[in-house]
Amino acid sequence: MGIYDLSNEMVIGIDIGGTNTKYGLVNHRGQIFDKGDIKTDGYATIEEYVDALHSAIYPLIQKFEKNYQLKGIGVGAPNGNYYTGSIEYAPNLPWKGTLEIANLISKKFGVPCTLTNDANAAAMGEMMYGAARGKKDFIMITLGTGVGSGIVCNGQVVYGHDGFAGELGHVIVRPGGRKHYSTGAHGSLEAYCSATGITVTAKKLRAENPDSILNDIPEEQVDSKSVFDAAEKGDTVAKEVFRYTGQILGEALANFIMFSSPEVIVLFGGVIKAGDYIMKPTREHMEKNLLPIFQNKVKLVFSELKEADAAILGASALVWEQ
Repeated sequence: MGIYDLSNEMVIGIDIGGTNTKYGLVNHRGQIFDKGDIKTDGYATIEEYVDALHSAIYPLIQKFEKNYQLKGIGVGAPNGNYYTGSIEYAPNLPWKGTLEIANLISKKFGVPCTLTNDANAAAMGEMMYGAARGKKDFIMITLGTGVGSGIVCNGQVVYGHDGFAGELGHVIVRPGGRKHYSTGAHGSLEAYCSATGITVTAKKLRAENPDSILNDIPEEQVDSKSVFDAAEKGDTVAKEVFRYTGQILGEALANFIMFSSPEVIVLFGGVIKAGDYIMKPTREHMEKNLLPIFQNKVKLVFSELKEADAAILGASALVWEQ
């Protein structure tokens, strides 16, 4: 028989978002042969959605099945439970309750399907293909519309007893602080350090500073990108938005480091495009709040995965890990 050859295999990575679902065929090196997307909403039942997914993906499988065997399917989804293969009470998906999606996909495609939440999938992608290659202890933080996280200890994603461990975005960092628009919690990390949180901070600070050029932007157009553009023009209020955000993020990262002692923290998502405006205060306040035994040991790095492909690669990595 000779040595087993991984290069003859491919997997499917599926990322289920509230609006769109992305998918791709991937080899063990992280090369995406082909990819596409479908709308997530518009299907009355989860079964109809899985049928539509199969209709979209099956032609891609046929295209490559002469040279590659399909090993399995990995899925990243909001509130995805690795243990049960179910999406449980995801607030931004059209179907409610518990959805046994891994089982439905496995039956439809005839191969094993593994599910986890989207942030854990991102962590798996970084470990297999990205900035955390070869690292066994790291934390992945996604800074986008929300704040997601995946924690890896000793080479294993931390799932907890029920599959939902590692929700660092919902850790309370300012007790009694800003109310989260969705959960109703007061003072969570996501309420301050997500793109949504940055927008709230920017609107508050510009109202207090009439001279800021942020006041020239129509209210509905204020977002982390417009704040970055204002900072680039030298606006001190825009810079303060990122400094304040970076301080809160840095303090939170210090807490996370003292919990799991990672070698690396990988940051991913639209917010990191602010570069040094947010990274300098983040590093400064992270180090300042660490015990000496943890100081200057943890690298803060940006994801190496292309933003458009990261979710697909992360989901695909689940299959190779099996």
